[in-house]
Amino acid sequence: MIIHIDCNTFFASCEVAFHPELKGKPVVVSNTNEAGGGVILALTAEAKKLGLKRGLPVFQAKKLIEDNGVIMFPVDHIKYRNTSKQIMQLVIEQDIIQNFIQYSVDEFFGELPVDDETEVRHYVGLVKDLILKETDIPVSCGCSQTYTLAKVATWYSKHYDGYKGVCVLSEANRQKALAGLPIGDVWGVGRQLTKFLSDNGASTALEFARMSEPYVQRYMKTAGVRTWRELHGIRAIEIERGDVQKSLSHSRTFAYTTDDKQRLREMTADFVSRLAFKLREQDSMCKTVTLFFRTNRHRTDLPQYSAHDSRTLPAPTQDTRIITEAALQLLDQLFRPGFQYKKLGVVLSDFVPSNAVQLDLFNADNDRKSRRLMQALDDINKRFGAETVHSALSGNGKNDEESAENP
Repeated sequence: MIIHIDCNTFFASCEVAFHPELKGKPVVVSNTNEAGGGVILALTAEAKKLGLKRGLPVFQAKKLIEDNGVIMFPVDHIKYRNTSKQIMQLVIEQDIIQNFIQYSVDEFFGELPVDDETEVRHYVGLVKDLILKETDIPVSCGCSQTYTLAKVATWYSKHYDGYKGVCVLSEANRQKALAGLPIGDVWGVGRQLTKFLSDNGASTALEFARMSEPYVQRYMKTAGVRTWRELHGIRAIEIERGDVQKSLSHSRTFAYTTDDKQRLREMTADFVSRLAFKLREQDSMCKTVTLFFRTNRHRTDLPQYSAHDSRTLPAPTQDTRIITEAALQLLDQLFRPGFQYKKLGVVLSDFVPSNAVQLDLFNADNDRKSRRLMQALDDINKRFGAETVHSALSGNGKNDEESAENP
């Protein structure tokens, strides 16, 4: 059986694990910035009961947070990655789950050569209990014949307390489970495809699974067929790499401040180019682009300004051009003249494997052309040196790489 392990509200759970005195109290993790922007990224059950939600802008939740004594932590990716590595090592040393791999910072997959439901639940329970005991991180586990069905099982283990964190989805109860799962919660089914399927009579995973394979092939192409087969218990997706990051970032503190918007545009395009290459190297696509920049906070004699915002792409992509366009739109939106800027950064996040992504229904051909173009670009740069071919938007490709805090 395939085993899927998902850490519950991972960022918030990590903070509570590092601060045990906060157990049972409302805790949130956010990406707040100096300007007071940002959104809630993770929160404990106690914080959810107050009405707080993931993705809620911090400024909108400020009064609720203050009135209820909610403890807010800034996001700390290094801490979370280290905890994730600790979980990996614990499970590998326990030697129950085979072929254990890290899918993202808070998700893992593995295999268990056992078919009996009672045995599977017992062994996976041992793994779950070990993780909680050694790291204080609660996890939910799903077990089934394919990766997608294992994720379905995890959804049930998260939503129904009766499973006690471990749901084994067998062939006998597969259809019943799919009937209760909204189509939008199926792994890899994005918003556009959710709307298309719902409009065509498939609002649940079971209704999608009951569509004919030729129909799925015609309208959803290979990626859709893979998901359809996985829901039928036929393994069609393979996950072999455990080194895939969940986000990639590139930022620089300039040697000298600048108020030149064109300079910032060139650096933004250059940063995106570097990140998109890494994205393709790990065979991922991103759904969210984040841009941030700020003035020199140490120069109290100068006016201060910082900005931070994200944009969700219409569909997951690894195309440098599409990501650059989104990042530059953010820059145009956030830029304010009259300030001396000192730091700029770009973050790509919300990754999905490129072999599991649902292609845009009406742009499958464009997507294939995009992938071939990006592959040709990478091949040239690998052969003749990085940035041999680069976007004209990034200038000469030799942007400021200083990291010293010079006034």
